[in-house]
Amino acid sequence: MTDSWAAFGADLHIEPVGAGLRSGLMNALREAVRTGRLAPGTRLPSSRTLAVDLGVARNTVADAYAELVAEGWLTAQQGSGTRVAQRAAPRRPAARAARSRQVRRRPAHNLMPGFPDLSTFPRAEWLKASRRALTAAPNEAFGYGDAQGRIELRTVLADYLARVRGVDADPERIVICSGFVHGLMLMGKVLRKRRVKEAAVESYGLDIHWNLLSEAGLRTPCLPVDELGARTGKLGGMRGVGAVLMTPAHQFPTGTPLHPDRRAAAVDWARSASGLILEDDYDGEFRYDRQPVGALQGLDPERVVYLGTSSKSLAPGLRLAWMVLPEGLVGEVSEAKGGFDWMSGTLDQLTLAQFMASGAYDRHVRAMRLRYRRRRDQLVEALAERAPDIRVSGIAAGLHAVLELPEGTERSVVQAAAWQGLAIEGLSRFRHRDAVAGRDGLVIGYGSPTESAWAGSLDALCRVLP
Repeated sequence: MTDSWAAFGADLHIEPVGAGLRSGLMNALREAVRTGRLAPGTRLPSSRTLAVDLGVARNTVADAYAELVAEGWLTAQQGSGTRVAQRAAPRRPAARAARSRQVRRRPAHNLMPGFPDLSTFPRAEWLKASRRALTAAPNEAFGYGDAQGRIELRTVLADYLARVRGVDADPERIVICSGFVHGLMLMGKVLRKRRVKEAAVESYGLDIHWNLLSEAGLRTPCLPVDELGARTGKLGGMRGVGAVLMTPAHQFPTGTPLHPDRRAAAVDWARSASGLILEDDYDGEFRYDRQPVGALQGLDPERVVYLGTSSKSLAPGLRLAWMVLPEGLVGEVSEAKGGFDWMSGTLDQLTLAQFMASGAYDRHVRAMRLRYRRRRDQLVEALAERAPDIRVSGIAAGLHAVLELPEGTERSVVQAAAWQGLAIEGLSRFRHRDAVAGRDGLVIGYGSPTESAWAGSLDALCRVLP
């Protein structure tokens, strides 16, 4: 039951209390109302929607609602749904109030980028795959594994990546790692050992990635990004750069794909300078307006390190990612990882292999593609109606969108959102420290809210826009 509560708690800030599903829900709702986390007049999700999110029977939620209505905590009217009752807030002792102010509250609405809807994790199909994997696993699978990862998963991945992302993959050139960050850490070690001094990064991205490369002893000059993606033509003039980290399919966070001419320019630079391109294909499977652009790696598998992950397609908690390497790098990356695979659990690897081989992974990605596309469409429609001066930039893809703001308004909008209990990020948060100051904007993650929380999150966003 803990995992089921996680999605609910993230949106309504309640934790399960007491024994039993119904009593646990009732106690948690009482506490949320009592402490003000659910304000008077707040409309609760329908019993059907909340039951789906929590993975419980609809009657469990309906009975809990009915009993709380009878107790006076909630009200229910035909056509108006179930809401928190209008009631005077209880007075609290001063000492307790002081302690409450010291507790950092989670936001009422979360539109932070980079997260999928965790409530949609395919638990039943994953459990079936896990059982099949456990039954079929050879005895040696429970020992210390190959640093490259289980051959079963690498074989399935090679077929999948070739079919879906156009990656030139061979199981012997794939290394399984514990998330993209782990893969980047390994590449940082290898590059430094190869005496590479600088690894260029895009002028917009994640500072955790830049910092990891810096901690490996590499300087990270930034490559400008515009409406056509990274300006790869400038790589030739960046002396000392031996590698470049890029998001070609869907630049993070600006949302632009790398123009074909610039893709070719990046590969030409890598060939002429004996450099490496680190391709972060973090959400390449989620393109909504057309078929996804194939991975850059297909243009030159010996000059591109392809990094993919299950964090967006399934869940970051799995800690499963993969690297498709040039042949000459496989041994170096395996050595950097260690003689044994001590980062990626064998059973999780075998389960993912079964999950993908059965077709469940494809079905899940197709379902999530439809869900995220619908949310992005709803975001665009809501802005057109309630904030017509705000433009959504970037392609229809991924789990986030960039909202262009009037000049000078980004900071005030982010602050206003925080006051309203809405978690969002400004575009400047992702700008490289050496990049020229750019436009104002918001990076809105529409993937993370559950279905029951999405409408409220979208409404909260529209209320804080200029």
